[in-house]
Amino acid sequence: MRLDPSTPQTVRVAGALTGLQGLAGIGFAVALLVRAFSDVATIGNLYGEAAYFAILGGAVLGCGIALVLGKRGVRGPTTVIEIILLGVAWYAAGPSDRPEYGIPVAALCVAVLYLLYNAPARLWAEDRQDDQTNSG
Repeated sequence: MRLDPSTPQTVRVAGALTGLQGLAGIGFAVALLVRAFSDVATIGNLYGEAAYFAILGGAVLGCGIALVLGKRGVRGPTTVIEIILLGVAWYAAGPSDRPEYGIPVAALCVAVLYLLYNAPARLWAEDRQDDQTNSG
């Protein structure tokens, strides 16, 4: 697990932000487990829900770590994650009437997508960093 020195700083920041999203998902899974253990009259299956969020949070955290390390192949899955989270943010801000949750999540998703698709990140993903240094 070595850092790729050719990875642009923007990709590393996007990886760190994605990793934070994954940690938030894992934290939510832990909160669900705490609630399941403390509330005897729980409605639904909080254990299954906690497992679901733990798996998803772990996958998102893994994508973030891979981006920080400079793995090019995880840029696509991270893009899918961010687009899905944009839908979650829209739903939180709109139909759920919770803009205090939706707007920050949407801003974070847009920031990660920008960091993954700016010019240096695109050249890095295509393994063409030399094009940028020769043309400038």
